[in-house]
Amino acid sequence: MAPETIVLLHGFTQTGRSWEPTGAALGERYRALAPDLRGHGTATDARPVSFEAVRDDVLGLAPPHFALAGYSMGGRIALSLALAAPERVTRLVLVGASPGIAESAERSARRRTDEALADRIEREGIEAFAAHWSSLPLFAAQPADVAAGAHATRLAQSPAGLAAALRGLGTGVMEPLWAQLPQLTIPVTLIVGERDAKFRAIAERMAGSLPDATLHVVPGAGHAVQLEAPNAVAALLAP
Repeated sequence: MAPETIVLLHGFTQTGRSWEPTGAALGERYRALAPDLRGHGTATDARPVSFEAVRDDVLGLAPPHFALAGYSMGGRIALSLALAAPERVTRLVLVGASPGIAESAERSARRRTDEALADRIEREGIEAFAAHWSSLPLFAAQPADVAAGAHATRLAQSPAGLAAALRGLGTGVMEPLWAQLPQLTIPVTLIVGERDAKFRAIAERMAGSLPDATLHVVPGAGHAVQLEAPNAVAALLAP
């Protein structure tokens, strides 16, 4: 029997290589595909950067049926893809992810914040942005080696690519998917870090709306669970 294909979508400022420790832990039982998403890595110059364009990219590289996992930004893309093409996705794994911002005023405010940050990246350059992003409370208390690796990946990105990703894939421009969650009948695994209080609350709320959801809290981990605990995430990716 051919190994199951799992498509792994990375988060903002990352690349497909950010999934390598998890992919290695999956072993040969699975075929892991971890593309660079538009605005990042080898796809830094791909335009337009939008949810629809990225979904088309993923559907174009994946086999007819595949499991799908995504972290943070990649999780939001994965959720939108599973809802748009339910006949293709056999199961879904969301790591530190959200269905978007439901309240319109809050969403508009976030869009303005994302636009301002995109302008700042273009104006100040990648080093200033990487230092800012690494200092966010979301990544507090990361192990030193994990933080250093994530910072190095950010420094290798292009300001134009990240700015385009913020404008096209940010939470502020995303149409919220909360109301569509009951339509998603495939199995959904929700993974969050124990220290990630914000996304743990979001995952708990999502679990209440999804027909077939399982929530896993990874002990000691923060927001970037797949970087901090790749073996634990790999075990949860395996059915």
